[in-house]
Amino acid sequence: MEANDLNKSSEEQMNLNSELQSENMEKKDNNPEQPEEQKEQLPQESNPVSEEADSKEENSLPEQESSESIETSASNREEKEVAEHSSGEEEKVAETRDSDKSKHPEDMDYGALTREELLKRYHELLNNFPTGTIKDHVETIRKEFERKSAAELAKLKTDFVASGEPADAFTPPHDNLSDEMQNAIQQYRKKRDEERTKKEEEKKQNLVAKYEVIEGIKELANRQESLHETFDEFRALQQRWREIGSVPQGEVHDMWENYHLQVENFYNYIKINKELRDLDLKKNYEAKLELCEKAEKLLLEPSIVKAFKILQKYHNQWRETGPVPREKKEELWERFHETTVKLNQKHQEHYENLKEQLQKNLEAKQELCEKVEALLEQDLKSPKEWEKNSKAIIEIQKIWKTIGFAPKKDNQEIYLRFRTACDKFFDNKRDFFKQYKDEQQNNLQIKNELVEQAESLKDSTDWKNTTDELIRIQKKWKETGPVPRKHSDIIWKKFRGACDHFFNRKSEFFSKKDEAQEENLKLKEELIEELKQYEPGENNEKSFTTLQEFQRRWSEIGFVPIKEKDRINQEFRNLINARFDHLNMDESNKALQKFRNKLENWQNEGQFDDRINQERNKIIGKLKQLESDIILWENNIGFFAKSKSSEALVRDFLNKIENGKRTIKMLNEKLDLIEEIEK
Repeated sequence: MEANDLNKSSEEQMNLNSELQSENMEKKDNNPEQPEEQKEQLPQESNPVSEEADSKEENSLPEQESSESIETSASNREEKEVAEHSSGEEEKVAETRDSDKSKHPEDMDYGALTREELLKRYHELLNNFPTGTIKDHVETIRKEFERKSAAELAKLKTDFVASGEPADAFTPPHDNLSDEMQNAIQQYRKKRDEERTKKEEEKKQNLVAKYEVIEGIKELANRQESLHETFDEFRALQQRWREIGSVPQGEVHDMWENYHLQVENFYNYIKINKELRDLDLKKNYEAKLELCEKAEKLLLEPSIVKAFKILQKYHNQWRETGPVPREKKEELWERFHETTVKLNQKHQEHYENLKEQLQKNLEAKQELCEKVEALLEQDLKSPKEWEKNSKAIIEIQKIWKTIGFAPKKDNQEIYLRFRTACDKFFDNKRDFFKQYKDEQQNNLQIKNELVEQAESLKDSTDWKNTTDELIRIQKKWKETGPVPRKHSDIIWKKFRGACDHFFNRKSEFFSKKDEAQEENLKLKEELIEELKQYEPGENNEKSFTTLQEFQRRWSEIGFVPIKEKDRINQEFRNLINARFDHLNMDESNKALQKFRNKLENWQNEGQFDDRINQERNKIIGKLKQLESDIILWENNIGFFAKSKSSEALVRDFLNKIENGKRTIKMLNEKLDLIEEIEK
């Protein structure tokens, strides 16, 4: 009889597949994955959810009569890894098979909730949904609650340290909300364990019920009732067998062995008459022919995952449908098998493409992480630079949202890498702008002081010193950073007004002096012509006095246009020095007069203050050197004095000492002259 040809191992494998799906769901409860919320612009990431990835079928489809078998294209390990990237839809399918109570909460942005709202949502989920459908939600809530708790604690510690207290002295306050969250977590775990225990008890009850069916089939073989009644009862027992849920995994093999044995014994014992058997074979043929047609329509289904799941149901129906006429058996099976192979091939190609796309998504996300991390390395100094990079990161986040999920083993890690980099950037930005605002307040105080200084000088008539001071103040203004925007225009107008007031007055004053400077130039040129005509006489003292008078008259004449200043001063200096050189005077007096002439020229040129200190230091250095040399020469004279052969050497030292003392005298006179002119 054809029912005897059922392959027991294939029946066992189908039941194993169903049982493994439920068991995998329970194992996942122990290892929930939880995405975390993205601060700033980045939304919460989650595990990939895809209709195409909505299958986690086992390694093979059921086998059918005799040695016929169907191999699935999702039987290799790589496809399982790809299929696991579905968002848990395979778990939902398994749960739907086991229970009609499967309900799923709506997704929410838990990152936008407060700690109190997170705790409230945790209780709502716990009270209204089975634990198998909320495990991802409660784990996400727990991590988000812990993250927000850590952030609040860090802020309390920062404020504590900012108040001047040492960091080691900080003691975290007691957190009642955290205690309530821990209690809620314990309630969830207790409820989960209770549901698992209940499910295991149900499996044990199902095992008892299935053995009752087996015993019922066994009893049918000993009855003497009508064959139709017996066969109808046999069909009812088979239907009841199919309606009973899953059983403990360790009992599956023995249970199916017993079931097939009793079915075979039943067919052998009751010896159904040929007419009834032919009618049953025809009915089975029509049912399997319809399954072939339905399977062939699946080749046109747009979603290969959906088609593959439906195909599994058709194979279950094929297995549960009885035998067909032997002459139709091979043909019918080959037709169904051919369609299955095609669907399996499309299913395999789908997951290969999905795996390749997931890898491309990972590479794209790695590139975005590198871009954000590169922006983190930049040393940003101004708000403009920070805003520029903020916009760049926000654009990167927008691109991130358009990229699909990465492989499951990398998805959470790459997301955390990206989020950590973004969080660090925006944390650094907040720190910068906090410090920047403090600096702006300090800059405002400095610039207010500069405004006061400028306003105190705006009416000054000390043009040169005030100009120098205002230039110094303006330079410091430029060196001082920006102030708060609401004060910027007001304080700048006050400062600009004070500076403009002074420089406008100065311009007006010197515009009137231009004519006077032209007149002074004319007077100095006339004095130069007069000096050219002057020839010193034989009376040196009188000539010396006359030349000094030329110098006095030159000094009394005011400024000349700046473009003529160097030329005319140099021309006068050369003439006066030449006249002093013709006097019959000692060189020290000539040198002293020339030095005076040089100082007065510096004064006329406005360079006296810049050069005089350098000149004074130079003279003092020469004085110290000469005094040191004279002491050395005097010591040398004492050493050579007793030797007659060294008289020439002693005279040489005496001459050096005499010349040195004369030079010292002249240098001191130069210092006196500097003090005289400074006064």
